[in-house]
Amino acid sequence: MRAFTYQRADSVTHAAAAAIKPGSKIIAGGTNLLDLMKLQVETPSDLVDINRLPLDKIEETAEGGLRIGALVRNSDLAADPRVRQRYGVLSRALLAGASAQLRNKATTGGNLLQRTRCYYFYDVTKPCNKRSPGSGCAAIAGFNRIHAILGTSEHCIATHPSDMAVAMRALDANVETVDGEGKTKVTSIAEFHYLPGNTPEIETSLKPGEIITAVTLPPPPPGVQVYRKVRDRASYAFALVSVAAIFDSTRGRIRSARLAFGGLAHKPWRVAKADQILSDASADTATFNAAANAVLEGARGFGGNDFKIPLTRRTLHSVLAEITRT
Repeated sequence: MRAFTYQRADSVTHAAAAAIKPGSKIIAGGTNLLDLMKLQVETPSDLVDINRLPLDKIEETAEGGLRIGALVRNSDLAADPRVRQRYGVLSRALLAGASAQLRNKATTGGNLLQRTRCYYFYDVTKPCNKRSPGSGCAAIAGFNRIHAILGTSEHCIATHPSDMAVAMRALDANVETVDGEGKTKVTSIAEFHYLPGNTPEIETSLKPGEIITAVTLPPPPPGVQVYRKVRDRASYAFALVSVAAIFDSTRGRIRSARLAFGGLAHKPWRVAKADQILSDASADTATFNAAANAVLEGARGFGGNDFKIPLTRRTLHSVLAEITRT
């Protein structure tokens, strides 16, 4: 790990202003950043600690939703009675996300900003356009079992690792940010994360010196909420495929549906066409097949991850069958 300076921010604007300096990084839980620093994937010259800022509250909104501070720990968010009762898909996603020790440290804002778990991104001896733009993507012709099948480019086939973000995508969350001048902004989570395109090193809509202050959830949608995560082992593993599903159905007919997927793309993946196919439709195999076809339109495997295409289809069928039986 390389030498760095350390400072504690005494206000949100102080933190944002300090973070705009080249080489500066915000640190909260540090569950991802510290690992990257040890491997010299990240080599910040200055760490700005925001843990003392008043961003650790979960509050009701006037619209009937929740405002979740950026420093709310994942364990506290998953255990909050309002989240468990009204946003069960979020609580389940968080509990599926990591070990209890990590959830006790990891924060809401940091969870959204996790870097990919691509093997080549973590190995500084290998080319990676995300880590070193223009060097190439070793995963495309390499060991790519965990990599993306949707939204890829010739420059990157990495996936976003967050379970929480997948649930928040299904819930239509918004991300609140502030910059060093105190200017605030609200971005839908659909627009917060970017696909790789020609610039895989640019992962989110955050500008230099802009930091997350909160995530807001709209009022809970009607219906049953489910989070299904398929992974190589039962705990402490990232998703091969995950599905956040919210269904309002009765007597074999679906009134409305929302689906978001993890493990498939560079960002939480949601296809409006699939939601439309499932809404006001019969809960039968033909409908499920049509929805799966919409989700997987344009899907492409790279050899080691070809299995993700049929796995996604089977996982979606299983989730839909479970929900529509309730």
